[in-house]
Amino acid sequence: MATAAGVAWKLKGTVIVACNCDFGCPCNFNALPSSGKCEGGWTWHVEEGSFGETTLDGLNFSVFVNWPGAIHEGGGEAVILVDERADDAQREAISTLVDGGVGGPWGILAWTWPTVHGPKPVPYEVEIDDVNSRMRAGTSVEIESGPIKNPVTGAEVHPGAVLPEGLIFKSGNFGASTIFRLTDEVSYDHSGKYTAVAPFEYTGS
Repeated sequence: MATAAGVAWKLKGTVIVACNCDFGCPCNFNALPSSGKCEGGWTWHVEEGSFGETTLDGLNFSVFVNWPGAIHEGGGEAVILVDERADDAQREAISTLVDGGVGGPWGILAWTWPTVHGPKPVPYEVEIDDVNSRMRAGTSVEIESGPIKNPVTGAEVHPGAVLPEGLIFKSGNFGASTIFRLTDEVSYDHSGKYTAVAPFEYTGS
């Protein structure tokens, strides 16, 4: 594992979240996942970022995991993807972050996925438009998000949450996936389930 204790870093941007839970995702509220296990993950689009002297502006990276139970029970198998535009220093910086040794949300979560495939460099296509955001990472993952719709009338609803203690984001909007497919060493299809799109800002040293 890469380590870089004492290196100052910061990231700011937008995160796209998708998983197998019902809309809203109970994990946001310290409850168990809808089906008793979690299959999902996050894509971070970095608008401004640095790790020491290495600039991370404009890059994307993802962690998608199949956990056998709730996230906090561990035992997950992860696929980690990194923007193919990243140079060696940028790829090493992102790898160090998601390893969890320098803090951020990965410092709390990385132990829950002891089996890791990657980080793998892939081309990203990312369009950020609130809950209408979409992303594709090579042939590994595709997410298209849209608004949640009332099952009776079809009217759009626009829920969200403020999560002061949230690990991934502090305030975000909730949507529904029209497409959420992961095809890699870990594979699943949870189209029609929970998504969230939110700003994030993390710092560490």
